[in-house]
Amino acid sequence: MNLLVTGAAGFIGSTYVRGLLARDTALDITVLDKLTYAGTLTNLPVGHPRLEFVQGDICDADLVDKLAAGADQIVHFAAESHVDRSIEGAGTFVRTNVLGTQTLLDAALRHGVGPFVHVSTDEVYGSIETGSWPEDHPLGPTSPYSASKASSDLIALAFHRTHGLDVRVTRCSNNYGPHQFPEKVIPLFVTHLLDGERVPLYGDGRNVRDWLHVEDHCRGVDLVRAKGRPGEVYNIGGGTELSNRELTGLLLEACDADWDRVDHVPDRKGHDLRYSVDWTKARTELGYRPRHDFTAGLADTVAWYRDHRDWWEPLKRGARTV
Repeated sequence: MNLLVTGAAGFIGSTYVRGLLARDTALDITVLDKLTYAGTLTNLPVGHPRLEFVQGDICDADLVDKLAAGADQIVHFAAESHVDRSIEGAGTFVRTNVLGTQTLLDAALRHGVGPFVHVSTDEVYGSIETGSWPEDHPLGPTSPYSASKASSDLIALAFHRTHGLDVRVTRCSNNYGPHQFPEKVIPLFVTHLLDGERVPLYGDGRNVRDWLHVEDHCRGVDLVRAKGRPGEVYNIGGGTELSNRELTGLLLEACDADWDRVDHVPDRKGHDLRYSVDWTKARTELGYRPRHDFTAGLADTVAWYRDHRDWWEPLKRGARTV
């Protein structure tokens, strides 16, 4: 079987591809990635006999059509995903996340490709004070990033309802783990602290996120690909809720640093207070459960960044990360 995976030179997509290549010898994978600042071929086993890498844009209709024609299924990770960057300029997010997704869906429909797994985010729901969002909760995105992802979710689901395309949507909580580009909070803080630099904490640090190890997320995505129902949305959570202040304390401790290394900076515009997904549906229908203990997973992640300066130092030199 031929699987087309978009955005798989990035953090989550590359973890997904490496895992599939290791355990499914009957699967051939084509990766389509534009290699923007957050994508690097060092994340992929280039040269693997069952992996083909194609550098290109998901908005390139001719290229996407050619690749979809040879695919049996599509898993769509490709997205602009950094909230701060979306606040500074939304155009790239709308183009990639909305128009790129529509281009892929059009090609999948023409060639009868399915399932089409569209990987999204819990941020499309907005903020929740108490409890957790089920999949049928109304969407309430608050940043240009989350609005672009909500738009792509709705377009993907519309292709199922209108055309009968086998679309399945996943919405995950905050990911962490090795190979994450050092603009997101955990690798940003860890690499800054390892270099003796200071770290920025937004506002009073009360904002709460649910943390999900990237390998658990990828296992959830593949359960949706293999066992999910067409036209359905599946939340994928980690089960560890922490305020940003609590997370900062854990990262300081892991890097042998003190609170005097923390700069309290003005809060992000429109900063959602709390995210929390109810992943009962994925558990009961698909057998999904996170396997990584957060304490051990965070320690392993910090150790990976400590041992892989050759991976992240060139990336930090090549892009603004604060």
